[in-house]
Formats: sequence, structure tokens, C-alpha cells
Amino acid sequence: MAALPSHGGTLYRGAAHGGTYRSFPTASAGVIAPCMNSAPRRSRMRRTPIGKRLELTPRDIEIFNALSRYRYLRSTYLHAFVGGASTKRFKERLGNLFHEGFIDRPDRQWKFLNARSRAAVYENDAGAARVLLDSGVVANDIRTFPHAKPHRQFLHSLMICEALASLDLGARANPRLRYIAWPEIFARAPVNTRLASTPFRIPVPSGGYLVPDGMFGFEYDLGEKKAYRFFALEADRGTMPLVRSDRNQTSLFGKLAAYREIIARQVHKTHLGISTLFVLTITTSQERVN
Repeated sequence: MAALPSHGGTLYRGAAHGGTYRSFPTASAGVIAPCMNSAPRRSRMRRTPIGKRLELTPRDIEIFNALSRYRYLRSTYLHAFVGGASTKRFKERLGNLFHEGFIDRPDRQWKFLNARSRAAVYENDAGAARVLLDSGVVANDIRTFPHAKPHRQFLHSLMICEALASLDLGARANPRLRYIAWPEIFARAPVNTRLASTPFRIPVPSGGYLVPDGMFGFEYDLGEKKAYRFFALEADRGTMPLVRSDRNQTSLFGKLAAYREIIARQVHKTHLGISTLFVLTITTSQERVN
């Protein structure tokens, strides 16, 4: 394993993962703090490193993996994925990982009403990316459509991540149900779709294409056989008009009509190679549902 001279941390072996990981002090560290309990309370919104040398645990690596799969997750979701007896200690650990540069709390979350009273949202930062790369973890299980840059519509992106993560967690609680993420769907798609630069663009027979907010499926264990259902996810925050007079402009009803056309013409079979396609729309109010 190549050394990272800019950090010079110690090495340890993560028993649950069978790999060697490195504990990293922050690059700007001058003094290693002996104990976090003696440090003053730090801001949730502003990173304040104290140079604490963190010995990364297998659970830390699982946190980084979860944020690799779902770019934005609140602390409550991370705790549901990786476990732990004490939620207080878990939040303290997330705080250490944040302040020492492994994970980030996106600034955009603090601009919204009641953000400070809600569980903090996290994403991987450069420190986590280095650890995953150093430990040989390949990001081939990204379960939301990837974007390298910050998302312009942060709350919409968070809604997508939390919806898919909730479905994943729900399936884990049912031994006869298996969650199928979009990489697995596209891995079995026709060759032309797999080779496309944007395989998640579904062509509409009457013209144009649709890009779902997410795609997933479920495998049902029925005993002697298995059954499958696949879904396109649409996350509606109430900002898109329900209808438009100009059919060339996006509207909620226009998207649903395009999905109806795709399903009726069985484009999901020819483009994605899946047997079924349902559309799951989540929204923010009963008024939008009605």
C-alpha cells in the first residue's frame, strides 16, 4: 500500500474489513489534543480542527461507504445503516470526523428554516475519499445518479437520497425482500444502454427523453421462485408546475404522461431490460397528491 507522506499517520488493521487503514491527523495540526472532553464545544456549521489523531474504525469506513452510495445523509440515516448502541456517542464521532476533515456538513443546509434544530446532513470530504482510495474501495455502488459538483437544488437532492436510503433500509428489515440499486439494473441492461454516456435517459416514443430522479427495484422471495418489480423515482418538492400551456416545458403531469407512454410502448424492456416499470412519486403535501 502506498504511503501518504502529507499525513504521516499510524497504521492499523480493521478486523471487520480485512484491510489496512491509516489514521490521519489534519494537515494543519500543530498539537495533538489528548482528549476531546477538555476541548470547548465546537460549532455545528463551521469546521474547527484541533489536530486530534483519529484511529479509524471499521464503522467509520462503513459511514464513508454509506455516503459514497447516497451522497447526502442525515446523522439519523447513517446511524440506521451502521448501528451503534449510543446515538450521543455516534453524533460525537461524526463531529470528530467532520472537524478533522473526513466528512463534511454541506453549507447549503444551514440556509433553510429550522435547519439548526434538525439532524445534520453529511457528505464525504477529501479525507474520506483518500481513506476509501487507500483501502482499495471502488465506488461502483453509487445508488444516486452521480454528480461531481455540488447540486444546485440541494433540498431536492437530499430528498432523493433519503427516499432511496429509506427504501434500502426497509428492505434490509425484511429477509424475503432484496433492494436492487440502479447500478445492478444497468449492469443487466442491453449493450447499447450500458455503453451510453447517460444510460439513465429513457427515450420517449413521441420524442425527447426522461431522466428519473432515481431508479431501483425489489426482489421478492416467494419460496420456490423470485419475483421482481422495478421503479422510477420522482421527487416532487412542489416547485414544478402541475401543468403548463406549453407542452415543451416541464410539468408534473407532462412527466407522468411521458411515463405512461414509455410503459405502454414497453420502452423499459428494450432500453433497460427490465420486466416491469412503476413510477413512485413522493411529494411534500396532501394538496400535491390530490
